[in-house]
Amino acid sequence: MQSHTVTGGGGIDLHVDETGPEDGRPILLIHGYTQSRLSWDRQMHSDLADEHRLVAMDDRGHGDSGKPRDAYDDPELWAEDVQSVIETLDLDRPVLVGWSYGGLIISDYLSVYGTEHVAGLNFVGAISKLGTEDANAVIGEDFTELVPGFESTDAEESVATLDTFVGRCVHGDLDPRDRYYLLGFNAAVPPYVRTGLHSRTVTHDEDLRSIDVPTLLTHGEADTIVLPEAAEEHADLIDTAEVSRYPDVGHSPFWEAPDRFNRELREFLERV
Repeated sequence: MQSHTVTGGGGIDLHVDETGPEDGRPILLIHGYTQSRLSWDRQMHSDLADEHRLVAMDDRGHGDSGKPRDAYDDPELWAEDVQSVIETLDLDRPVLVGWSYGGLIISDYLSVYGTEHVAGLNFVGAISKLGTEDANAVIGEDFTELVPGFESTDAEESVATLDTFVGRCVHGDLDPRDRYYLLGFNAAVPPYVRTGLHSRTVTHDEDLRSIDVPTLLTHGEADTIVLPEAAEEHADLIDTAEVSRYPDVGHSPFWEAPDRFNRELREFLERV
């Protein structure tokens, strides 16, 4: 495992980990709301790394990346973050994998750079819009009812909210070790970052319609955070899309069903 510091949009420092052969097909993993690059442990420490170059970034405001007070509402900044990782690490047309809010980051990227620098896309339990009636329609109450706690600066309320959220990101019960591991890096995100993330109003329907590279839509059928209808909407917008539905899986297919997720990602790489 190697770690890098990449200068992203507006000069922010982005922490990036990579593993696998340098000449392997690159996969850039982009995590979701209040998470970190460690969300992808079951990919980074899997046999995917035997042949593929796996790169996992901490989004701005998360993990070991910079956490500015006010730098979360500009699609160009998010797009520059992704492009900076691609250019700095010399990733040759990577497949972008975006989980949850990571799908919005990919959509921000497409609005600025299009598909010129990427070979394919994988939206995982993902959103592509925020702050509109249409956007809210595919976000579950299991998320929206937690928003006041996400924004709270009271430590006890914040941690209790994040603990509930971590549990709701899977279908069924988490192993206690996993639960507290995930809770730890969720809690490392300041409340002002979480507020900035979900205070945006943005839609990318036209950008999705313009996608001309292979696209895999991965979604748990038991997802109560981003409802499965989101994948159906994306499939209607993206001509190149195929949908992979996971029965009895919640918001985190890559964590809950890593063997299937890794196999399908490998097979997708073979087709792009």
